[in-house]
Amino acid sequence: MPVEPTDPRVLLVTCSTFPEGEPGHEHLDAALTERGISSQWVSWDDPYVDWSSAELVVVRSTWDYETRLVDFLGWAGGVGSRLVHGVDVFRWNTDKSYLVELAAHGGVPVVPTVSVDDPVDLRAAIARHQPAVVKPRVGAGGRGMVVVYDAGSWLPVDPGPWIVQPLVESVMAEGEQSVFVLNGRPVSQVRKIAGKDDYRVHEWYGGTSYETPLDPEAALLAARTVAVTTEILGAELVYARIDLMWHDGGLVVSEVEITEPGLYLDHVPDNARHFADALAARL
Repeated sequence: MPVEPTDPRVLLVTCSTFPEGEPGHEHLDAALTERGISSQWVSWDDPYVDWSSAELVVVRSTWDYETRLVDFLGWAGGVGSRLVHGVDVFRWNTDKSYLVELAAHGGVPVVPTVSVDDPVDLRAAIARHQPAVVKPRVGAGGRGMVVVYDAGSWLPVDPGPWIVQPLVESVMAEGEQSVFVLNGRPVSQVRKIAGKDDYRVHEWYGGTSYETPLDPEAALLAARTVAVTTEILGAELVYARIDLMWHDGGLVVSEVEITEPGLYLDHVPDNARHFADALAARL
């Protein structure tokens, strides 16, 4: 029988496009209620929210941050210590150049990544990795990502800055693996397959996602990635999603999602239980 919710209260942060929360949010709502934790979904830019009223403020589906990063980080800085992970972690994680730092830190194989700020360096980086994937350094959901086969004839549409990576062709055949590390341990895994004749695994580009058994190799790499990231940031990571691809005969990290990783609750409802446990342990 569910426990009657009592304080402390959790604010689950979303954006105006997803006012009720991320897909499958009802599983997280129920898991928190079962633990006696009252919660509410609120938009990060709602001027009427009293952030000080909550014990914890937890970013979940703020998927408009990429076009409003200065505003988003300003909001995060204003929330203060009750914000899980906090503004410094978000500032690091919302700029994909963190992959360069992660690779340089050692101990974690990462998709080869170059961070560039101007079109001249961009063209040179593409020429080294051709065919190359070019992404805006601040971006989400595959938006702005392109594959460039000829550095000499291509002109960027996005104003930059960018990251440049080699095209990891396995993503079109084997897909991408996402491992959820909640409360310090890998708990589940999703496989994401790119759409026909595409290289993006996101569902709005024709990709498909489904739960798959937790692979020991993927789980070990995800846990190690979280440990190294924690060392870099000097901050505890309550939750993270580690995206992995096959490259040069082994698994490599393609993304470390800490700010607003989708939990894929519509595919893996049990993630709600682990996430709720992680929050309950910190209340």
